Amino acid sequence: MALKPCLQALELAEKIPSGASLLVGGFMGVGTPNRLVDALLTLGTRDLTIYCNDTGKPGPIGIAPLVRNGQVKRVVTSHIGTNPDTQQRMIEGSLQVDLVPQGTLIERIRAGGAGLGGVLTRTGLGTVVAEGKQTLDIDGETWLLERPIRADFALIGCYRADYLGNLEYSLTSMNFNPLLALAADTVIAEPEIIVPVGVISPDIVRTPAPLVDFLVARHHPINPTHANP
Repeated sequence: MALKPCLQALELAEKIPSGASLLVGGFMGVGTPNRLVDALLTLGTRDLTIYCNDTGKPGPIGIAPLVRNGQVKRVVTSHIGTNPDTQQRMIEGSLQVDLVPQGTLIERIRAGGAGLGGVLTRTGLGTVVAEGKQTLDIDGETWLLERPIRADFALIGCYRADYLGNLEYSLTSMNFNPLLALAADTVIAEPEIIVPVGVISPDIVRTPAPLVDFLVARHHPINPTHANP
């Protein structure tokens, strides 16, 4: 298996066009690929659709800088309560916000990665969440059909990667990231550390190398014989 291309964050962000759809990892910033977010901010990439657990909070945390800079056209998320910029833009109508129950959101992403036609759930029945959506009656119970989610790019943060692209996560960065890597056409991983092949035990690899297209380099130049480039 070939080594994965290992490029600077700005080089990788240049591959993401305006109007792209992104799956962005993180739970209140934990597991968010911050250097990729900063690179998109620098480039001014616009009209983005972002699927994420939350929109972070000013500080900046998570995708909050992109929201504040007006680069996001639509966000599909579970929580906006900590980001007043998201709330204000939603009220003004400059940002489309689709609120999705957290479990439903990650299951829809999982379905997109697994090639499933959707997810059946009772969460949201009888609320605005169900408006305009198909329901099915199964064994006398009504179920809501939620469609799968896929995106053009998945931007994920991880603890360690090797040069093949095997990824290891730490603590709550495990939340959305491993499933996001299944549901995008192009996967860009931003590791804290890049190590030689063999350092990461197969038992702790949570995203295997074939799913990853690019790694964000730690420093320049990159030397795959070094443990921490």
